[in-house]
Amino acid sequence: MKISARNTLKATVKKVLPGAVNTEATLELAPRVEIVAIITKSSAENLGLVEGKKAYAVVKSSDVMVAID
Repeated sequence: MKISARNTLKATVKKVLPGAVNTEATLELAPRVEIVAIITKSSAENLGLVEGKKAYAVVKSSDVMVAID
């Protein structure tokens, strides 16, 4: 895989919830550490997104918010 983004997180697909237009994919980064992505239904189908498959969460740095408590 070649990609210009530097923020990639190796994961396993934990859950796939297809909708009429979009698919919600839950990726497990580590035990009890998950990230959820909404992608188009056709993209999920083209990727062959199924539970248990290895995947990467790719985060575009300009779309990440940071907060402190």
